[in-house]
Amino acid sequence: MMLRFIGTTSDGGDCPTLYEVEGTDDILVQGDRVTDLEHLAQLRDVKESETFVTVPRDLLVRYAPRAELRDMVPFADIAGLFSEFKHTAWRLETRRGYASDRSSPKWARWKAGEDIAAEPFDAWRENVRRQTEAGKRFERVRLVDTPLTEGQEFLLASGLGNVAAGEDIRNLSREQARTLGLPDYDFWLFDSRTLVRFVFDEDDTTLGVIVSEDPAEVAAACQARDAAWHHAIPTAEFARRVRSSV
Repeated sequence: MMLRFIGTTSDGGDCPTLYEVEGTDDILVQGDRVTDLEHLAQLRDVKESETFVTVPRDLLVRYAPRAELRDMVPFADIAGLFSEFKHTAWRLETRRGYASDRSSPKWARWKAGEDIAAEPFDAWRENVRRQTEAGKRFERVRLVDTPLTEGQEFLLASGLGNVAAGEDIRNLSREQARTLGLPDYDFWLFDSRTLVRFVFDEDDTTLGVIVSEDPAEVAAACQARDAAWHHAIPTAEFARRVRSSV
């Protein structure tokens, strides 16, 4: 079963940490192993298979889930949020590629050497233009590897067109994201209130999304957003750095 990173109170991103065991109601806790014999002697009903760790109270206060696990819904069910949000729509992209990109006509045009950033605005870019002209903000941070994967090269080329429509896209190295303790899953955050987490299969196909307004989950997403945004590099500058390194 896969683990989903929930949050950490460690600056190094290693310990202590909470994870959700996906597909279950279980939470995995990472912390310092208890070795104090006096403390161990006071524990009740200890099984041979059990071990014990300590974590700061703040970790549980900030990140422990406070609501039941939610059902996954089709991405189409939340499509209206991209025009209905009031102030901000913010995305974290963590994958090395997306099946939806590889199967799109734009991918074939990019592979053929066309400038996909200069293409006429599609429905996504038209909506970005309308929302940003109304004073709203579309923003995202993309995690990138060294060297870039093919999927990341495509997104960099395509992203310049999104930026032209009004979207602020920035890039952050995966190594730095680990140091910052960022989540390892994709999500949209609308108005710092509604969290939409993506669920993918092993082939990078979107299976659906999980929508949450749980205060602890939304607060963790806001903290991830603030940390990522502070360190990420705007797309135009990142593209220049990539070109200069070739």
